[in-house]
Amino acid sequence: MSHRPFPGRRSVLRGSLAASAALTLPTALGSAPAFALSGRPKAGWGVQTGDVTCDSGLVWVRSDRPARMIVETSATESFRNPRRWQGPLLGADTDFTGTTRLRGLPSGEQIHYRVLLADPDDPRRTGEPVTGTFRTPSARRRDGVRFVWSGDLAGQGWGINPDFGGYRIYDAMAALDPDFFICSGDNIYADGPLSASVTLPDGSTWRNITTEEKSKVAETLAEFRGNFRYNLLDENLKRFNAQVPSIIQWDDHEVTNNWYPGEILGDARYTEKNIDVLAARARQAFSEYFPISTLRRPDGRVYRVIHQGPLLDVFVLDMRTYRNANSTDDQATDAQGILGAEQLNWLKRELSRSRAVWKVIASDMPLGLVVPDGTDGKPNIEAVAQGDPGAPLGRELQIAELLRFIKHRRITGTVWLTADVHYTSAQHYQPSRAAFTDFEPFWEFVSGPLNAGAFPANTLDNTFGPERVFIKAPTTANVSPAGGYQFFGEVDIDGGSGELTVRLRESDGTVLFTQVLQPGRVGQ
Repeated sequence: MSHRPFPGRRSVLRGSLAASAALTLPTALGSAPAFALSGRPKAGWGVQTGDVTCDSGLVWVRSDRPARMIVETSATESFRNPRRWQGPLLGADTDFTGTTRLRGLPSGEQIHYRVLLADPDDPRRTGEPVTGTFRTPSARRRDGVRFVWSGDLAGQGWGINPDFGGYRIYDAMAALDPDFFICSGDNIYADGPLSASVTLPDGSTWRNITTEEKSKVAETLAEFRGNFRYNLLDENLKRFNAQVPSIIQWDDHEVTNNWYPGEILGDARYTEKNIDVLAARARQAFSEYFPISTLRRPDGRVYRVIHQGPLLDVFVLDMRTYRNANSTDDQATDAQGILGAEQLNWLKRELSRSRAVWKVIASDMPLGLVVPDGTDGKPNIEAVAQGDPGAPLGRELQIAELLRFIKHRRITGTVWLTADVHYTSAQHYQPSRAAFTDFEPFWEFVSGPLNAGAFPANTLDNTFGPERVFIKAPTTANVSPAGGYQFFGEVDIDGGSGELTVRLRESDGTVLFTQVLQPGRVGQ
């Protein structure tokens, strides 16, 4: 059996939504209802789940006013004998958002949940429940795993266009009934204001929903929060969030293009030039608008490993927070690199501890694709590869250390997934083609954007011997979603054979490329 035969999430969710209309307060809170509906908290931004494991998960909601968050879970959509979870008080300090951790969940089961928002001063007054559903990973290998990934949402001036159907790529992903979704960064474009209309090359008009916070670059905490709220105006995304758990990472556009710690901006659009100030505000808004298991830790880190049962561990990287400054990146020594020493040590330690058949490394930037920062003279480097095909230099040194570690520790089943470059491709890395040879072959798959401008292909750097096996990218820059080139990827792990199949798909779900990988190989 390659995948668990659960009912499709769409039919489950429709039933849950219908059932929620009949809910009464005694079932939810055990007290008599207050009949006046006016003034009750509302959850107009939907619900989300995140970082779901075999026995736990996080549920997110936003209220329109102060409220107590209450979550109820059930094995059935009828919500008979629900289990109740008391969540936090939602207030202005978190922009009325909150997350409740669910523990002790059964593995490999469909979980139905509903979120109620209660008046803090009168718990009898609750708003209309908002329902969702998710599956916990199975502890049984034979059940298989399926997930999707992509990145880059509402970038380059292309926002929610009702005439286009909004972010309709989310419906295509939901149709595959995935266990979860990895967003590989650029969840928002805080540096990308939206205008009400844009003239397309064929003379037609792209129309954006606009908000005050999307009228300029984000600088204040309120403006960053407004950027995250903007995407939740899209009904496709809200439906998807209520059906599919997410694993979220961030990249640069959650703050501003190509940022690095300590940078002082020269961009005239900004009155606040200190990137560390902007990044702190962005991180707070990011932590408020996504259910991420590590962000409430004192160090507030994004990198983490999410265990998905015996078949899969997902290693979520943060190539933004701990990097050194963007430069020509050709130095012969580089202890900090793009991950920072602490994160690199963590990754090596957790990879060596993993007993999962597959170790997916969710990277917010590609390894062998040259991503420049600037265009004047010899540009600075934004990602890892700097265009010199010889021995590792700069940030490549850290990646070489990691690849060497994987080889010599004989760590099997590593696969790299990323987005960032706004096209889709598959690269195979092979030491026989490389300048640096002390590693085992592996694959890197690129997908995206979800709803942003599409761009031509980046050049390859031969340090690690990449071969571009497949690519689909436009020949001109910033092609709108109406022009196509919007992509997501699917990974399907068979519970019987352990084979991992990657499919690169267009926004309507059409399969462009398929690669089947065999388990048990060092690297891959």
